[in-house]
Amino acid sequence: MELPPKPEPLDVNFVRQNFPAFSSAELSGSLFFENAGGSYACADTVNALHDYYKLNKVQPYAAYNASKHAGEAMDQSRRRWAEALGVETDEVNFGPSTSMNTYVLANAFGAVIGPGDEVIVTNQDHEANTGAVRRMAERVGATLLEWRIDPESGLLDIAELDSLLTDKTKLMTFPHCSNIIGAENDVAAISAKAHQVGARVIVDGVSFAPHTFPDVAAMGADVYLFSMYKTYSVHQGLMVLRNGVAGYLPNQGHYFNRQIPTKRLTPAGPDHAQEAAAGAVLDYVETLGAHHRVMGGTLRETVASVSSLWRAHEAKTLAPVIEVLSAAPGVRLLGPAQLENGLHRCPTVAFVPGSREPSDVAGALVDAGIMCSSGGYYANRVLEGLGVDPDTGVVRLSWVHYTSDQDISTLVKTLERVLGLSA
Repeated sequence: MELPPKPEPLDVNFVRQNFPAFSSAELSGSLFFENAGGSYACADTVNALHDYYKLNKVQPYAAYNASKHAGEAMDQSRRRWAEALGVETDEVNFGPSTSMNTYVLANAFGAVIGPGDEVIVTNQDHEANTGAVRRMAERVGATLLEWRIDPESGLLDIAELDSLLTDKTKLMTFPHCSNIIGAENDVAAISAKAHQVGARVIVDGVSFAPHTFPDVAAMGADVYLFSMYKTYSVHQGLMVLRNGVAGYLPNQGHYFNRQIPTKRLTPAGPDHAQEAAAGAVLDYVETLGAHHRVMGGTLRETVASVSSLWRAHEAKTLAPVIEVLSAAPGVRLLGPAQLENGLHRCPTVAFVPGSREPSDVAGALVDAGIMCSSGGYYANRVLEGLGVDPDTGVVRLSWVHYTSDQDISTLVKTLERVLGLSA
């Protein structure tokens, strides 16, 4: 039997041609390894923002051309993202940030949760996600239960979830991927368990979406959130509300907009320019799909194929970094070296450099041209669960699909020198 042709690897040189940062003289000579804090914007995003501010910076949805075109661009972004994520158009909500979207969401859940109800959170979450839900549960008198990570691996054991879920569970929230551990959680399996007891599920996708634009419908979560400025796009938060949750929760917006699903959980008006430009990154994805000959019949299919190329490249570039950190004396690598069952180990790599201060190691890397940092990264509960002092924190290196093999080679050689593996 003839086997199908093996997909070609990601053409990183072509990828980088689509990001203005890589041709910037100001950034020349420095390698960007802090992508978990925000990615470079692709050229399509930059151009879309420029065009909006130049041509359509008016109130949208009026009859004159500039206003009409502004509104059409905003609507197009919502339609495109809905198709990319496999959901309905009125399930896509834009907001000023994921932190703010989560805050509003938690406040809305506070009106339908009360004493006698149970809420499950994890200590693997970014504080912006877990903190708002924890405060809500405390405020309304609900019982808060914590699904805790393994203190060595940092992973969540799905078998332990069964002992937490009961018919009193009304809400649970967890990350698709931790911004410290880097390991993908099985969203579909976890969501299915929660739904069996009638609980609603919120998934924080901020640290996973830069590595895969997910099929949100297939995962089954009621709410999926991520930050677009980490997915090569504008500085906004995208929140998908599914399974009737928008109608289930009380309106948080203007009373006269309460019948519009996309406005019920957005108290403030939209940033017109950013919403209009939000879909431009999907043009970039289609450009990659065409270049690599993996265009699907739908945008969702193309997104899935391109994301697969991203993940394969990331897995290849992750291996040598894990290897050098594992070999460095006294260094503690946080999170697993790899995952099983088809889950992705994202290239977000945090480590404790033995007796040395993380800030000193990060400073040495910066002096060598590696753009990175140290700290707690709003993940205090994760670090405490691993026995790491959040005030001292960790060194974190994070990259995405546009990081080249040469970047990784330079990083590895620099780590070897800084961590004492070579002269």
